Amino acid sequence: MNLLSPKQIARRAVLAPGALYRRAATHGVSRSQATRVLHLVLLLAVLHQVISSKIIHRPLPGDAPSTLFMLHEYIGLASLGIVSAFWLWALVRHGETSFANLFPWLSPRRILAVIDDGVGHLHAVLRRDASYEGSGALASAVHGLGLLVVTAMAATGTVLFFFGGLVWHYAMSLHRVIANLMWAYLIGHAGIATLHHLLGSDMLRRMFWIRRGITLTAERSQNAPAPSQDYAGTSRR
Repeated sequence: MNLLSPKQIARRAVLAPGALYRRAATHGVSRSQATRVLHLVLLLAVLHQVISSKIIHRPLPGDAPSTLFMLHEYIGLASLGIVSAFWLWALVRHGETSFANLFPWLSPRRILAVIDDGVGHLHAVLRRDASYEGSGALASAVHGLGLLVVTAMAATGTVLFFFGGLVWHYAMSLHRVIANLMWAYLIGHAGIATLHHLLGSDMLRRMFWIRRGITLTAERSQNAPAPSQDYAGTSRR
């Protein structure tokens, strides 16, 4: 059997975007009800934190903190609990995006799948093709990066709540940098999702329409489970 070199694989990915690792839309990874709820709750918490951070003021020594400042602190602590629950759920769930696909950066094969999927989406946008689903490799990798950023933001915020002094100052500097990364991620993520929506994709409905998620979960429970396909072209159970 003749194996393609990495250069040949990359060239084919550019010339025929999505051809290497494409999955049919009907065989895409389904999101469970728990994933949808955790995603929505985490999104609302993050939106509250990044928006409120622009209007709150840290109280001076001896002054009582404002209600909005206290909400920012306690919702930040709750966000660490939510994102921790998301990590645990990602570890135990079945039939959804795997850890290897959320964090593909140590696998050359999966990195090529991300590049291939990204090129395919770019070509689809240029063609105004809302039907293109791709392999999901790019979306999964982007979600993995977002999960890391949210975790770091919540963790540094928790350090700010419980520590003071030099630790607080270092944590605050890091927290501000991470918050800016979170803004960039949210704007980019929302912009791409909105673009797909304007092109006619039902991406937003599939992600947030929780009642639809209940229906899909019920439908899947009536069917025998089938091996899922990862983004590098190998089957796993």
